[in-house]
Amino acid sequence: MASASEKREVRDDQWAETVRSTAQTHLPWPIASLGLPLRRAEGDFGPSLRSAFCGVGVYAVGVAKKTVKKTTRKARPRKKAGAGLLASVPPALGPSAPKPIPLDEVLGQPQAVGLLDSAISSGRLHHAWVFHGPEGVGKFTTALAFAATVLDPSSKPDLAGRVRPDPESQVQGLLRAGSHPDLHVVRKELAVVSRSDQVRASKQTRLAKEVVEEFLIEPAARTRVLAGESLASKVFLVDEAHLLGMEAQNALLKTIEEPPAGTVIVLVTPSEDRLLPTIRSRCQLVAFGPLDASSMEAWMRQGGPDLTGIDAEWAMSFAGGSPGVLRAIAETGLGGWHGELKPALDRLQAGEGVIELGGLLAKLVDEAAAAAVAGDARASKDVANRVAARRMFKLLGESFRGAMRRAAAVGRAEEAEWAARCIGFVDVAERQVDSNVSMGLVFENLAAQCAG
Repeated sequence: MASASEKREVRDDQWAETVRSTAQTHLPWPIASLGLPLRRAEGDFGPSLRSAFCGVGVYAVGVAKKTVKKTTRKARPRKKAGAGLLASVPPALGPSAPKPIPLDEVLGQPQAVGLLDSAISSGRLHHAWVFHGPEGVGKFTTALAFAATVLDPSSKPDLAGRVRPDPESQVQGLLRAGSHPDLHVVRKELAVVSRSDQVRASKQTRLAKEVVEEFLIEPAARTRVLAGESLASKVFLVDEAHLLGMEAQNALLKTIEEPPAGTVIVLVTPSEDRLLPTIRSRCQLVAFGPLDASSMEAWMRQGGPDLTGIDAEWAMSFAGGSPGVLRAIAETGLGGWHGELKPALDRLQAGEGVIELGGLLAKLVDEAAAAAVAGDARASKDVANRVAARRMFKLLGESFRGAMRRAAAVGRAEEAEWAARCIGFVDVAERQVDSNVSMGLVFENLAAQCAG
């Protein structure tokens, strides 16, 4: 009769083989690229290994574990969704994830990069950070570059005295492949692979407390996967941190107050004021600003979006130094909104009544939101509506600001005053949408006020 250790070894081999076959079936890159052993640790291996793989967007372990369990008991119906969850996981990491760039290549943020360089060079790295500033100006890009530097044991001062990693190191290879097991990107979309049925079924309107616990707090308490003498052992990038509710922020606060050794947490947000004062006070704040004209031009040369068919001058003005906004103009139809609304806004400025304007604004927003959630049953139409509405308000505000500047430049005081009033109406309308006032009513009222 086989001994207990022999039986365990057979089960281990079965588990490892199931992981390999599951990974080959569901993952677009070889599991060998992780550089991790496929051997269970003694005791309850599941959560720790699952967390390590979840941190890099690899969920084969969870599926494999479920497959093995089917040999000992009947699986519940929800277990059948394992492969489907793999397909719906957002590309937080993995082959399709954004690749980290060197800190030297971050455009238009010399103050932010300088602050990070000083912290890295000191060797005394703060454990919690808030990267804040306008949308689309490089906060998350810089966070990835920061993580790539502090996770790599090869990082050392270059000829200019700045600490930089060896671009050919094993760690940089893993990061470029999106498979570094100690880099965790925490986003609200991780709800779709939560261990909780309720969280998986929920609309992705916020960063749930359960997601923070499962994908940040618990992994932070565990040992790093890759050994090495790096400045940080694990890095957690919390994208859209302003979507953390009060419960989630309070749960995160304890980890920030008593961080596990070597753990670095970066909260990325355009609205740091929505974070608890107790969190902000314990974090190092790094401010980001709009890119200047030369940095925007450099970004466009490096692979900016195709603006064919879009008023490029308007697009650059509307983007306001944000590469992310400029890309959104090209990819989300915002340039089309400008073309469709311009005749109506020109008539409005000329003093004509535009009865159809309110309905047109609501229609464009609704269509954009519907397109954003198409094919994703878990995506929230309400969130998509708010995102599209914010873009519409930005477009309208920029249009009225342009009208005010042009009128003031030629001494048309009455037109400038009208445009200034409209800017105020737009601000009020945006607050009304945030307060859950019917979007259709808000746009109809806005159009009527601007025509008055």
